[in-house]
Amino acid sequence: MNRKFSIQALFRVIFLILITLIYMAPFFWMISTSLKPNYELYEFPPKLIPSIAEFNNYSKALQRFPFFTYFRNSLIIAGGAVLGALISCPLIAYGLSVLKWKGREIVFYAILATIMLPNAVTLIPTFLIFSKLNMVNTFWPLILPSFFGHPFYIFLIRQFFLTLPRDLFEAAKIDGASEFQTYFKIALPLIKPTLVIVGLFQFIASWNDYLGPLIYLTDEKKYPLALGLPQFLDRYGTLWNQMMAAATIAVVPTLIFFIFAQRHLLESIKFTGLKG
Repeated sequence: MNRKFSIQALFRVIFLILITLIYMAPFFWMISTSLKPNYELYEFPPKLIPSIAEFNNYSKALQRFPFFTYFRNSLIIAGGAVLGALISCPLIAYGLSVLKWKGREIVFYAILATIMLPNAVTLIPTFLIFSKLNMVNTFWPLILPSFFGHPFYIFLIRQFFLTLPRDLFEAAKIDGASEFQTYFKIALPLIKPTLVIVGLFQFIASWNDYLGPLIYLTDEKKYPLALGLPQFLDRYGTLWNQMMAAATIAVVPTLIFFIFAQRHLLESIKFTGLKG
């Protein structure tokens, strides 16, 4: 029995290692290419580890195009979208889980049904709205929608609210707390892990968004990194090492955010799966 269990555990570990290597391969290849000298870029068979680490590829990449302008624009867009999601989604989820009112379930499932709508369906109407509001070629079309909630984040936070005992909210109201005081002082601190995960998901989505900036931004000075990096490729297409160096730096904020949020990610998955 123990021998059978050990063989299964061994195969499970080998399988997980293989899956990890497959997923990590593009990341290692990006870093390896960013450190290669020019004469090793097109060698066959390609080398995973460069013979000489050319760290100055990073400084050259930053000097060749306005990296820090794109980086600042990405931070503004991603930061604004995260702020909007963290303000709107918990408030809507609280109203759909803790408060009792007629038609609550119908409204919730109507919001949930919008997840199935492909982005292409809402693309033209949304663009026309922002065009009428004279917001095209500004950051607002990329930030403002997050202040009106996102169905997946609302669903995620609602599931967490449903795991909380009702007695907590009843006790706060008996002590004289208003509904907003109960929300801010009781509910929000308890869903901190889920809020961190919502912030992480929204940050990654906004940081890597390519289609949105491509549609709404026409001024190159307002491009985020997702749109600015392909400009580097268009102008200096043969300099793959410097292109990969710029891409590696662009990934760093997402990695830092993910490392910070990984503990909360496990807690959030654990609690949101308890009650449906």
